[in-house]
Amino acid sequence: MLELPESYALSKQINEKLRGKCISEIKVLQSPHRFAFFKGEVDAYPDMLEGQTIEGARHVGGMLEIDTEDTMLVFADGLTPRFYEDKKQFPKKHQFALFFDDDTALICTIRMYGIIHVYPKGADDDGYYISSASKPDPLTDAFTYEYFRNLYPDGKKLSAKAFLATEQRIPGLGNGVLQDILWDAGIDPRFPMLQATEDDFRKLYDSVVRMLRKMCDEGGRDVENDLLGNPGGYISQLSKRSLEEPCMKCGTPIQKAAYMGGTVYFCEKCQRR
Repeated sequence: MLELPESYALSKQINEKLRGKCISEIKVLQSPHRFAFFKGEVDAYPDMLEGQTIEGARHVGGMLEIDTEDTMLVFADGLTPRFYEDKKQFPKKHQFALFFDDDTALICTIRMYGIIHVYPKGADDDGYYISSASKPDPLTDAFTYEYFRNLYPDGKKLSAKAFLATEQRIPGLGNGVLQDILWDAGIDPRFPMLQATEDDFRKLYDSVVRMLRKMCDEGGRDVENDLLGNPGGYISQLSKRSLEEPCMKCGTPIQKAAYMGGTVYFCEKCQRR
């Protein structure tokens, strides 16, 4: 699933490899998918995109935005974009594809569910996109400790996971990157934040900033693939791959639990519950 490290890494690669390419054709739902969700006027996609040139890309929280002269595309959630330079390697099954006039292509498939927006440039009116674009990016100086501290609603009972990964408080920080952030901070995902001290909040803020930057600088997480289909360079400490493996801090086997509709991984020794 696209989270901030992946959208960051993909936008960087698109700027390096796709900028200046002219879109000659698009295809939508070459392979039907029940959970492919499109925003904007789908019938107008060809007129909006064909003949347009890729100007650049940027991350918007966990969303990936690609801009042409007149149009913006936004990819979110389980959509996986892949760049192909050889026509012989183009997959036959896909949910969204941009074919360029130099016989290369950006071809997108969907895992679980995915969202694609196509709007006139600067006119995406989707609430989720607007929320992501309007909040401070954790990779910038605008994401201060004071801002982070004020994200916690006074008196509300929230676990560490609920605080960090719900209500779009920090766009792009989802259940995937959450695991290593909390492990780094020494806090269990189920820890009640009403019991947190100011020092706990400070440690959590430092971990959010440090770990997201590390994941981005290393090309995204190794449990997700980049634009060329390669795994990211950041080695995830807590994921399904590390279950029952020794914690890198203390050697205690990593455990998992069902929580808030998903799975959380944790070290029962290093992370305070």
